[in-house]
Amino acid sequence: MSGKNRAFADGLTAAISGVTGRQGQSRPNRSIINDRTNRLAEVASGKVVTRTHEFIDPARCKMWEGHNRDYAALSYENCRELIESIRAQGRQEVPAIVRRLTNNPDFDFEVICGARRHWSVSWLNANNYRDIKFLVEPREMEDEEAFRIADLENRAREDLTDYERAKDYLLGLDRYYHGRQKTMADRLNVSEAWLSRYLDLARLPEAVTRAFVSPHDIRLKHVMQIKPLIKDSASREVVYEAAERIAALRSKDQNYLVEPAAVARELENAVATELGHLRRGSVRSPKRGAVAITRNTDGKEIVKIDAKSPKRLQVTFMLAELRSREEMEEAVKLLTDRYWPVQE
Repeated sequence: MSGKNRAFADGLTAAISGVTGRQGQSRPNRSIINDRTNRLAEVASGKVVTRTHEFIDPARCKMWEGHNRDYAALSYENCRELIESIRAQGRQEVPAIVRRLTNNPDFDFEVICGARRHWSVSWLNANNYRDIKFLVEPREMEDEEAFRIADLENRAREDLTDYERAKDYLLGLDRYYHGRQKTMADRLNVSEAWLSRYLDLARLPEAVTRAFVSPHDIRLKHVMQIKPLIKDSASREVVYEAAERIAALRSKDQNYLVEPAAVARELENAVATELGHLRRGSVRSPKRGAVAITRNTDGKEIVKIDAKSPKRLQVTFMLAELRSREEMEEAVKLLTDRYWPVQE
């Protein structure tokens, strides 16, 4: 580009930005053509990746069968913040990742990542915001790559429950990695131990998960409490019976043991009460660390036990929850039944 053309381009840029160039002011040594050439070179070298985004009708999309979100569990309540954000902006800001479909008269795309965005835009369309479209980023990828991309995008999201992620991993283990847990952990760049905890959650039988208000309430820490209880047949049957009892009582009182931590403790207590006399070693030598005893009627923590050593227990009674002699006697009975069960 000649000096005159360069001066004209620089002057035009300054006029547009509202900056008046001064006579004799030094100008940057650049050219429009060189800028474009450098940009194209960066793209060609792979340093810069360009993506195509499209605004489409959400009704022309379906969820990919390997998607890790429980789409049926989405509602206005758990998508409220996203809906309000899109409504305030007048559009969706972050694109969903999709794949194009061919020879499908009903749908043009399948959603790999972005179920909540799809649900939220669909809700807005159905509630007088037809002008808001679904922003997508079409990509070409195989199923295993789609699985990894979906996992990577959603791994840090707090709105994806441990249970949803666990079920997704169990499905992916068989579908993409032929049951090889180490291979799957390597491909996802996670440890086998980390992956194993999620698989344990996904494998919890329905006879256990029914004790919780929803399987989505179960966290990894609860699995660590429950898994040892269902290893052998005797304690497993006790857990199943306790879970059935909890579910039955909650059907009569919806506020009964609604906190997942209280449910896990109740299952532990059931095994300790029913089978403590069969496990003299674990009764006489409790694990070090704090455990809690909860009241059967409402799941409230009433006794805290800290096993300082195999011969020493530190017991704390929660007086705020023990307002009468009867309640204190109940707490003492639960404590003695747990550590000094009646011999049969």
